[in-house]
Amino acid sequence: MSPHTPERGRSRPRTVTLSLAAAAVALATGLTGPAATATPPVPGEPGPSMNESFATAAEEYGVPRDVLAAVAYGETHFDGHAGKPSQAGGYGVMHLVGNPARHTLQQAARLTGEPVSELRRDTDANIHGGAAVLRAHADSLGMTRAQRRDVDAWYPAVARYSGARAGTARLYADTVYDLLAHGVRGTAPDGERITVPARDVHPDKQTAGAAPEKAPRSPDYPDAAWVPADPANYAEGRAEQLDKIVIHVTQGSYAGSISWFQNPEAKVSAHYVVRSSDGDITQMVRDADTAYHAKSANASSLGIEHEGYIDDPSWFTDAMYRSSAALTRHLADEHGIPLDRQHIIGHSEAPGNDHTDPGEHWDWDTYMELVREG
Repeated sequence: MSPHTPERGRSRPRTVTLSLAAAAVALATGLTGPAATATPPVPGEPGPSMNESFATAAEEYGVPRDVLAAVAYGETHFDGHAGKPSQAGGYGVMHLVGNPARHTLQQAARLTGEPVSELRRDTDANIHGGAAVLRAHADSLGMTRAQRRDVDAWYPAVARYSGARAGTARLYADTVYDLLAHGVRGTAPDGERITVPARDVHPDKQTAGAAPEKAPRSPDYPDAAWVPADPANYAEGRAEQLDKIVIHVTQGSYAGSISWFQNPEAKVSAHYVVRSSDGDITQMVRDADTAYHAKSANASSLGIEHEGYIDDPSWFTDAMYRSSAALTRHLADEHGIPLDRQHIIGHSEAPGNDHTDPGEHWDWDTYMELVREG
């Protein structure tokens, strides 16, 4: 366990006793929150609120509270989904990931001393785990105490938190800093309000590496960027006639989903991904090729993923609906697909599938009206 990652009792405010040796380590290293012994939790006592968890995690790991909260909102809109995993194997409010290519869940367990099972399902543990991982990135970047107090200086650590390749990592960090610039007003599943005040942000994006070349435009839909999925996640060509469009929900973030489809371990993809906040679109598989998105319907369909989670309607914005509907209308016109619910379907309606997206909160009436209006 590193010297800035205290062992914690999570069910009540912590009473921490520091040894003289631990205090000496803190003074020598300049790290906040040295190794500590925490009072054990009181059985049956309710845990801290999410706001309290963000505040204590920020203090213990020396991460600005608003950066921590903005990362959480960008990942999950403050919803831990009762410990259920995302499409990429991410858990909790901070989306700690355990999959063959990313191991932030296991990293958080090592850094905090919390069991993986707690980090998956306990919101307070998960937020502290996310803070510990962010702090580990800051340390690996050599950030000083003064830099850690500067919100702008966290840009490269946030980019690394994404676990994505350079261009997608910058997209992830840009999303978080857009949230910081515009502010956040979110609601936890229990109704608690979490806010991040708007602020001027001017991160030095070069600290996250050389600026990637601007993503080329989609070869099939000019309004979309083109970021190809890994070849292991789709097949070239089609074995059947294209006759339907399948609507999905990512169960994850926009940048996270793009990163997952670039991962050869995923063995899944979609033709397009649509962002919640502004309807931005990225194409990842050519229309003429077969994305792995709907099992038996793969060969005869185009798949459109929408950022968000099926149980949280806050992701389904007007901008997303309008952007996706324009894309669907273009694809239907281009490929001769009828504009009806027999041919524009949800993932749950595709033959042989056991998925439930886009779920009960997806407004099919509004969506189809927008599609037909063109």
